[in-house]
Amino acid sequence: MKYKNIKKAKFISRPNRFMAKVDIDGEEVTVHVKNTGRCKELLLPGCTVYLDKADNPDRKTPYDLVAVEHDDSIINIDSQAPNVVVREWLLRQGQYSLVKPEYKYGDSRIDFYMEKGQEKYLMEVKGCTLFIDGIGYFPDAPTQRGARHLKELTAAIKKGYHSVIAFVIQGEGISEVRPNEATDPDFAKAYHEAVSAGVEVLFLKCKVRADELCII
Repeated sequence: MKYKNIKKAKFISRPNRFMAKVDIDGEEVTVHVKNTGRCKELLLPGCTVYLDKADNPDRKTPYDLVAVEHDDSIINIDSQAPNVVVREWLLRQGQYSLVKPEYKYGDSRIDFYMEKGQEKYLMEVKGCTLFIDGIGYFPDAPTQRGARHLKELTAAIKKGYHSVIAFVIQGEGISEVRPNEATDPDFAKAYHEAVSAGVEVLFLKCKVRADELCII
């Protein structure tokens, strides 16, 4: 996926999880943060960030903060981007006769339902932006929704589905994602139970640029 109109800025502060203050050419501007996670190790005062100009000129926040420079690399923090690039990737592969996003299953909406011949697949997508010593960790903040989705995927195996959790790695040089036990022990427990039950785990490495995210 590509962003249409990227602007470089300096990060100032994050008053709440939805908003940030940035410096654009010497002017302080309030922008929308497209990630409700903490990102505290990334959004540091003075760091370089990348903004995508909103399509609606009348919107209160004229830009979305979508990426940040960290340790001489760019990390995409747009929480909507993983589903977009996974859909592109699934269609590009051409392995499935049907790819349906936002599929209602049980008490949840699973990110993708796919069919290959008579076989049915459920895939949940998680974006990973927390990297420590060359390893990705998910989540960076507690997520009850994440554990619930894993339980749904685990239960679906008994009904004949192929269940998959796909981690989109939104930075380069990382090839593995582990559950963040310290931050969310419930997610970690559900993850280990899911893997033991046969849920497939995919680590999707990406090419990351200020204006682009693409699974490689």
